[in-house]
Amino acid sequence: MPDCKQYIGLTCSDSSNEEKIIKKISWVSIIGNVFLTIFKLFAGVSGHSGALISDAVHSLSDIITTIIAWVGVKVSRQEADRKHQYGHERHECVASLVLGIILMLTGLGIGKAGIENIISGSYHTAQIPTCIALIAALVSILGKETMYWYTRYYAKIINSPAFMADAWHHRADAISSIGSLIGVGGAMLGYPVMDTLASLFICFFILKVSYDIMRDTFSKLLDTSSGAEYERRLSAFISAQPDVVRIDLLQTRMFGNKIYVDLEISLNGSLSLKEAHEIAENVHAAVELTFPEVKHIMIHVNPA
Repeated sequence: MPDCKQYIGLTCSDSSNEEKIIKKISWVSIIGNVFLTIFKLFAGVSGHSGALISDAVHSLSDIITTIIAWVGVKVSRQEADRKHQYGHERHECVASLVLGIILMLTGLGIGKAGIENIISGSYHTAQIPTCIALIAALVSILGKETMYWYTRYYAKIINSPAFMADAWHHRADAISSIGSLIGVGGAMLGYPVMDTLASLFICFFILKVSYDIMRDTFSKLLDTSSGAEYERRLSAFISAQPDVVRIDLLQTRMFGNKIYVDLEISLNGSLSLKEAHEIAENVHAAVELTFPEVKHIMIHVNPA
């Protein structure tokens, strides 16, 4: 979980600053992908590269997934209401799941076309790719890797699984462009099947990324714990709080990009109800201040 960082004087705890970051990530991604899609599609068609055309389709899907991530993040940041009394954080998980499904379908489509091309043997009669296809692949690798690091940086600041999924979508596109580069280069050297094999490589990597995204999303939708290491740090912090004798129970569950905690602590049995309540309130406030990803901690007090 990221700490609350600052960037150009903006803190991630400020919702208006989060909104600025969300818009910045989204527009950089959309504009960059529109340029790369058009350039790679043009280079793939004019440069006779099926792998680069497949890569252009992948970049086109990036535009759609960025829009979905943007909508998902905006909805998840809305305040709790009567129908959603625990907030809207899981909407971002739904957005991540949609991103994973789109990636999977994109990969399957590219793989199907590549397999059909190999079975039919049509790559033997295909035209040899030209230099523009090679240049487009290089530009795509550089552009998509830059967009990966840019999106990943800000996704960590605002703790957004949807934008982190979008960052990995950029990385998938960068690696698929490496496949395009190898395929185009191999075809230009006299091995036309390399262009088609590159499409299958792109398919495999896209499917791997889609699987990782959906696995992470399902874990957050199914009330998975925040992990042993996180619970160990949380337990050590709570045990060190004044007047806490011991921890009897500590359970965590993921709720989108937030965490809910159920806690039972033992206090001196001779304390008054008011005193015990004040200690529990102090623990509650300290945890939510020190661990900003904790949306709420429910505390039950037992007599030691």
